[in-house]
Amino acid sequence: MTVTLRVAATAWAPGMVLRPWEDGDAAMLIEVYCDPLLRQWTRMPVRDRAEAAHWLAVRHKGWVTGDYVSFAVEEEREGEKRELVANVAVKGPRNATGVGEVGYWTAAAARGRGVASRALDALTDWAFGTYGDNGLHWLRLLHQVDNVASCRVAAKAGYDLDAVLPVRPPFPRRAICTSGAG
Repeated sequence: MTVTLRVAATAWAPGMVLRPWEDGDAAMLIEVYCDPLLRQWTRMPVRDRAEAAHWLAVRHKGWVTGDYVSFAVEEEREGEKRELVANVAVKGPRNATGVGEVGYWTAAAARGRGVASRALDALTDWAFGTYGDNGLHWLRLLHQVDNVASCRVAAKAGYDLDAVLPVRPPFPRRAICTSGAG
């Protein structure tokens, strides 16, 4: 399945395109992952071409199986090349429980502009529209309790705080908030 989602421009933000990750995204991915803050909150490192190839292979496999659907998010500015600004994903949208999980990250240069919440809105609508008739009725969002920016994204995208989960080593080392939309 090949899916491209579009988020319309607003008076304050350019339009965005959400598309499946491609092998040609490796160099941009490595550059984005140079950000220490992003590395702090993500599980799978991307420091070189081999790690980028592995990261992308996981996303490609997810599209094939339908178990982990991940989108590269790019901003569209008139007359300019599209810029990679984020990643959004939905895990398990077809599982038997009817509960999927969303996740996201934002490139350092794009933070504070509403990129993640706008992309998450589009992903949420698409996931329910695509998988809702097949049983998806709830999406949850897990994030570190001390990741204040992620808390803001969840709230802006309509994911209400549901619970704070206990720490379960080895990852994460801090408590996790769980929020949901359904």
